[in-house]
Amino acid sequence: MPRRPVVDSGRLARWCAEQLGSPPADELFRSGHLSVVVGLRLADGREVVVKIRPDAPRIAACVDIQRRMFQAGYPCPRPLTGAVPFGGELATAEAYVPGGAMLPGTDDPAASFAEALAWLIRLAPRPGEVPALDPAPSWNHGGDELWPRSEEDPDADLNQRPGASWIDEVGRRARDRLRVGGSDVMIGHGDWLAGNLRWNEDSLLVVHDWDSMIVESEDVLVGFAAALYSTGGGADERATVEETERFLDAYGRARGRKLDADELQRAWAAGLWTLAYDAKYQHTVGQPVTVLTERQAGERLRRAGLRTTPPRRRPSS
Repeated sequence: MPRRPVVDSGRLARWCAEQLGSPPADELFRSGHLSVVVGLRLADGREVVVKIRPDAPRIAACVDIQRRMFQAGYPCPRPLTGAVPFGGELATAEAYVPGGAMLPGTDDPAASFAEALAWLIRLAPRPGEVPALDPAPSWNHGGDELWPRSEEDPDADLNQRPGASWIDEVGRRARDRLRVGGSDVMIGHGDWLAGNLRWNEDSLLVVHDWDSMIVESEDVLVGFAAALYSTGGGADERATVEETERFLDAYGRARGRKLDADELQRAWAAGLWTLAYDAKYQHTVGQPVTVLTERQAGERLRRAGLRTTPPRRRPSS
């Protein structure tokens, strides 16, 4: 399993004094699994969040995008530092944005989540305007194997774990569909889970987890989000097929143009790929597979324009 960074309180105090101009006075919270996220009240009264995680070149680009989005008026925490070394790890600081509900107070939450994503993609810089965001686990990771190596959990090799062959099959077929077609790439949020957004009634209060910026075609970005968000109330729940359908319809309205037939199929394939990836990770680390069932996968394959069962191979003569 990956090593969670060990955060020494003395080092953290010195880092805050050097980078933020004030040492911590109180710790508000501490969370994280593969990274450490610490909420602090500084001696000068400011409330900040410091995130310490393994060093990765793409983090600097993610902070750059977050800063540009904040300046453009998108609801995200204001970055207070760049990506700064913290021992052998990397740390960033941002303003603390407390409060908010996990779901918007509206009768059509799918539309709220879709509109928030359309707004983000519209405001985001073009890929050529920021440093590279590689590597980010995705269907087109460039390797010969089906599954990319997890950026946050490099010890979990999804390609070497036997069993659950149906997950590999749907992941492979979704990937093959994504290799056909596609539009120009854009910057978007690759982890559009409900737990990463907070709402003030029907208004978007804040979007978190800006380490998850990725470069993909619009239909893939939308497909990922439509499969990951959920209105069920759990921070890590995934969308039902019906929720995904509502999100895709709402996204078309939000951008002012419906997704055409090819975009819709690719969006369904992208959503299926990311669910299969998460399911394969759960299987690999010995957890129950809860994010995708074979029945759900079959329906998503159908909506991606793919056979629900692969054609039989004829025996060679």
